[in-house]
Amino acid sequence: MRKPAGLFLFLSLLYGCSGAGYLPYAPHALDPTQLQGLVSNASARNGVPPALVNGIVMSESAGNPSAISNAGAQGLMQLMPGTSESCGISNPFDPEQNMDCGTRYLHALLARYDNNVELAVAAYNAGPGAVDEYRGVPPYAETRAYVARVLTAYRNY
Repeated sequence: MRKPAGLFLFLSLLYGCSGAGYLPYAPHALDPTQLQGLVSNASARNGVPPALVNGIVMSESAGNPSAISNAGAQGLMQLMPGTSESCGISNPFDPEQNMDCGTRYLHALLARYDNNVELAVAAYNAGPGAVDEYRGVPPYAETRAYVARVLTAYRNY
């Protein structure tokens, strides 16, 4: 009985977006050089700070382009299917498409919240409706932990 419980715990820790925490360069992560190239290109193309994109990618997927959350978010930047569709991407698991869509969405959130990084990050996690409703970071424990994790990573990149 202990082995299945231990295996479940181990597997749940492999998901960067599961709330279990930050796992830099998880087992299925892209090579750091390749990942940084994608971040750099998408950040420049979409006007988003590379350090912020790094913080989101590492908090969301730990650099794993095939990551899937329990909520159905997909890829490096953990895009929900509706977000992928609104970007017009055909494959949310393609690292370049995912990174481009995620940084475009992040750029739109930064514009919406007057470049307030904390609110944009909260909206990336909980949705802009929740941020608007609470007129700030929603009181959800998961979102507050996520915002703290991303902002710490952002400041350290």
